[in-house]
Amino acid sequence: MKLGLHLPIAGHDASPEVIAHTAEEAERIGLDSVWTWERLLRPTVPIAMGGPGGPVMDPPEMFGSVYDPLETLAYVAARTTRLTLGTSVIDSLFQNPVMLARRIATLDRLSGGRLITGIGQGWMEQEFAAAGVPMSRRGAGFEEHILAMRAVWGPNPVSFDGRRYQIPECEIGPKPVRPDGPALLIGAAAPASVDRAARLGIGLTLVIFDPEATRETIATFRRTAEAAGHDPATLPIAIQVNGSVTAKPLDERAPLTGSPEQVAADLATLDADHVFWNDPMTPTDEQLHNLGQLVSK
Repeated sequence: MKLGLHLPIAGHDASPEVIAHTAEEAERIGLDSVWTWERLLRPTVPIAMGGPGGPVMDPPEMFGSVYDPLETLAYVAARTTRLTLGTSVIDSLFQNPVMLARRIATLDRLSGGRLITGIGQGWMEQEFAAAGVPMSRRGAGFEEHILAMRAVWGPNPVSFDGRRYQIPECEIGPKPVRPDGPALLIGAAAPASVDRAARLGIGLTLVIFDPEATRETIATFRRTAEAAGHDPATLPIAIQVNGSVTAKPLDERAPLTGSPEQVAADLATLDADHVFWNDPMTPTDEQLHNLGQLVSK
């Protein structure tokens, strides 16, 4: 199981120096990966966090300044040699599939194939409006977007004829390092998203809240993928932890948080390829120190 953390890319304190320091220190202490995420803007009105039906609240201040996920990882790729570079997630519908596929393939090449790309559909109404994309693109439109990107990553000549996206026969490059494209994950919470990833033979990136529910989701995903003709063992599973490893044990804690010993015991119960921590409230150096203790276990 590979361990990592989110880079500090959001908020007015984020800077190239802090991002580079975090990545270089993560590599030095033996972590396996660093991750970025995407937010286009911060509305000035309350929003339903996570999408329709979510809790309505003022959006976090950090949404007002977020470094681009791919450009940030390109910068980090040049400062590191070993780390896996992950996105969790890029809201792929906000970009044309040809443009996004080329950006991803370029970063994959520049990093020597170290990229793992988590993509999602997006959920904030204001972002869809700013991107000029209708929210009705979610679902079937998201699936078509993925298929169009896969066509771009395939051999030349490339062509794609979908309902929403068309690519005339042409040559497009560069191609990703792997012949079948970069490692790909779908950000999944709803059962329909899990089913889509399994049918398409794409991995999952999940936020863990309930360990048993997460285990059930992963088991369902693997069964569905196998029924669709895919080898589940080849489809990566990444789990995001909204919290930190702490120096001391916690009496009350969320999954995969607490002391290195507590977290190590939790990790032993999960069937996942990547686990990474996201805690914007804890100083990055403190997170790195405690993750270093976990790595040494």
